[in-house]
Amino acid sequence: MQLASIVRAQIHDRDILPGELLPTEAELQQSFGVSRSVARQAMSTLVAEGLVLRSRGRGSVVAPERAHHRIVNEASGLYSQVGATGARIDTAILHLAAERAPEPIPEIGGQQAYRLERVRSIDGSPAAFIRTWLPERLGAELTVSELRNASLHERVSTRFGLTIAGGHRTVRSVAADSALARVLGVHTGAPLLLLEGATYATDGSFVEHFATWHRGDVIAFDITVEPPRRDEAGANTDAGSHRLDRTSEQIAAAITEAHRAIDRLASAASQRRD
Repeated sequence: MQLASIVRAQIHDRDILPGELLPTEAELQQSFGVSRSVARQAMSTLVAEGLVLRSRGRGSVVAPERAHHRIVNEASGLYSQVGATGARIDTAILHLAAERAPEPIPEIGGQQAYRLERVRSIDGSPAAFIRTWLPERLGAELTVSELRNASLHERVSTRFGLTIAGGHRTVRSVAADSALARVLGVHTGAPLLLLEGATYATDGSFVEHFATWHRGDVIAFDITVEPPRRDEAGANTDAGSHRLDRTSEQIAAAITEAHRAIDRLASAASQRRD
């Protein structure tokens, strides 16, 4: 295995953390039995990939993580969460039209609905492709112009007087097919994080079914977990909290496995390039 691949794998596997000092070229030469030119070329490759930073007087360090973070167990979407950090969010509307919804969507399957497709960009770079199915009562009233560079949840709340409550979420790691690769500006087979789910309003009405493919090198998934509330006797006062705790643990495990899968895919792709 080439030296760049070894160090790259250590970075992806978190054996070497962001900000940590890397061995010098002389130390790499001695540890791996390679020439000085091979060690220098390996570090230059990692610098070009953005994994390593060089600074005069300090040496080479692992670059800080560039990913933006999304809390997947919150109802607010990518636009609101990442936008709140000060990043510039742009939204291109690729499609909005009435169509028959796929049968597997339990709330509107087989019914007339609206398919909305968007690309979210962060600071000018494509970050996520979103496919949303809206019930006809909502989709028929929305326009491309009002959804461009806007939060769908905010538009729905404003236009229809609905308060977003939440819903179920599923996390998967997937590889980009040719269509997704073209839209997101990555190579075919690039690692993506897929977040799917349904959203409901506080009155129980169905708002959307969505699937969002996130670039694994741009977006990281986070989850917040809180302990259940208990009374003075120590009894659990949160109805269904055991189920919520179990669901949170499952989501956290899915996110961890998804990130591991993305690192494996990225390492494999980099090794092929080596």
